[in-house]
Amino acid sequence: MYSKCHKMEAAKKVFDYLEEKNVVLWNSMLGGYLQNGYSSAVLASFFSMSGFGFKCDEFTYTSILSACGSLGYSELGQQLHSSIVKNRFNSNLFVGNALVDMYAKLGSLNEARQQFELIRNRDNISWNAIIVGYVQEEYENEAFSMFKRMNLNGLLPDEVTLASILSACSNLHAIGQGRQIHCLSVKSGLETSLYVGGSLIDMYAKCGSLESSDTVFSCMNKHSVVSMNALISGYAHRYLHKSVILFQKMLIEGLKPSEITFVSILDACDDSSKLNLGTQIHCFIIKIALLNDDEFLSVSLLGMYMNCLRKTEASVLFLELPNPKCRILWTSIISGHTQNGWSDEALKFYKQMHCDAIKPDQATFASVLKASSSLASLRDGREIHSLIFHYGFNFDELTSSALVDMYAKCGDLKSSVQVFEEMGSNKNDIISWNSMIVGFAKNGGAENALKVFYELQNTNVKPDDVTFLGVLTACSHSGRVNEGRQIFDIMVNYYKIQPRLDHFACMVDLLGRWGYLKEAEEFINRLNFEPGSMIWATLLGACKLHGDEMRGRRAAEKLIKLQPSSSSPYVLLCNIYAGSGNWDGANSLRREMKGKGVKKYPGFSWIVVEEKTNLFVAGDNCHPCAGEIYAVLTDLTKLMKEIFEVDSSCDDNLIE
Repeated sequence: MYSKCHKMEAAKKVFDYLEEKNVVLWNSMLGGYLQNGYSSAVLASFFSMSGFGFKCDEFTYTSILSACGSLGYSELGQQLHSSIVKNRFNSNLFVGNALVDMYAKLGSLNEARQQFELIRNRDNISWNAIIVGYVQEEYENEAFSMFKRMNLNGLLPDEVTLASILSACSNLHAIGQGRQIHCLSVKSGLETSLYVGGSLIDMYAKCGSLESSDTVFSCMNKHSVVSMNALISGYAHRYLHKSVILFQKMLIEGLKPSEITFVSILDACDDSSKLNLGTQIHCFIIKIALLNDDEFLSVSLLGMYMNCLRKTEASVLFLELPNPKCRILWTSIISGHTQNGWSDEALKFYKQMHCDAIKPDQATFASVLKASSSLASLRDGREIHSLIFHYGFNFDELTSSALVDMYAKCGDLKSSVQVFEEMGSNKNDIISWNSMIVGFAKNGGAENALKVFYELQNTNVKPDDVTFLGVLTACSHSGRVNEGRQIFDIMVNYYKIQPRLDHFACMVDLLGRWGYLKEAEEFINRLNFEPGSMIWATLLGACKLHGDEMRGRRAAEKLIKLQPSSSSPYVLLCNIYAGSGNWDGANSLRREMKGKGVKKYPGFSWIVVEEKTNLFVAGDNCHPCAGEIYAVLTDLTKLMKEIFEVDSSCDDNLIE
């Protein structure tokens, strides 16, 4: 009674009070702990039972095998399996089902299937155990095959069967098969049950058919948190207001929102316009004290603030979370800062993580290496590389790809190539190839970039849009115009990759940079969409390079219409006019800029000194060490002038 009422402490007191215990009582305690989710207590009780000399029966084995599956105790499960065979319980249906379930939960599907095939008088639990196992490990086709076989054997699917096979349909976005299962659930009279109904809602939502999800939801006599979560999650990213209405309905119906409810809504609060809603959800979570030990929810809250560009709020939330903070939380705050361009802060959080002795993983290293790349901080990158070796991630593909990218962006191509070559045959993902190709392309290694691309074509890895962008960039920088034309054609007609805006801009740059301005303009005119500022700016830059005033003026006019407040088209066209001696045109443009209030903002450079990034702008006096900097600059200028004068006099003597 106490077990069924979720009062395991009271059940334990009664059990301990009994002087004489038998196998039935022990099994009751084991079953009670298992049903209430206390798998560790099941094991502890089992060892106590064995210590008192009680022998296991089929019900004991059923409970302990299930606990091993839940806790991931593979070795203990195999030992129990040997004991089962030794004691001749392996032909028992309950024990056989428990073995299939345990191996499936452990991810050992071959062993699970072997045990399944050994069961003679299979029931629904047998079939459900193997089907659920295949679905959880994402072997959906095997799950479909077993489901068909179950039907051919004359067994009617129950709620668990239908819910599991609907999850397989969701994973594959197989709405056709999902509709067939829906028909079967109607035929079985289970379509409005909480379990099957929730799975139908989830399947339709993930397949993009929200109307069908809504229809199923409306037909259900009773709603659960699971069914409402499925619909809230489905609506969240496209119709957030409907998710909020469903959330309010959940509260009105007296249902308690779960972590998944909040995460679904928070993940949809992905820009500043939704910050108010995200903050309200945060307040509600605090009110019901759900945040304290829930890492899943904390990560979503951090993500929400980062997506809304609220760095301070994210940092405050992170500091308020209890210590020690887990690796997932550290990685979340680091990646959030990196993705928003706050690389300095990302590195500071990473160093604090290291000081707190939290071990990074591949995702952590990938994020912090990206931060080092953004700052061109080779020193930080090398220190991180040494830790990657220390933790044994040097052969991990994700981490190695990030290293290749970091070294390339920091200008250390030698180290980038070394990491790439050390990956050997472990380059099964296009990311590592792209990192090397783009690294060469952006550092003047066009020939090597093309060499890597042709090497890639001899592997089983398929190039993607980023690959071709890197290769086209390499062709543009090295003047390989014909090769660039061919590669663009291969991308579109052989690999069937739809070019993005930057691919078109790269082709314009390739043609324009090397003097094919007419062809570049014709290429733009043939596009089946209205060209954006990136394309016209590229053509304008090429016109400046070659002094083509006529085409430059046309490109500048287009660009000014698209970006009226940008100084770039005015400055570039002004330089074209000045280069051709058209001073009237140049002065007219300057007056037009002034009349429209268009200002040219200066660029800046930076250098990292003693782990601090220092920014500089021409004529800047804001730096705290500006006096010392200008004093050194004056000395350097004087020294350069002296060297120039000496060189000039040497040249004069040689002439004489």
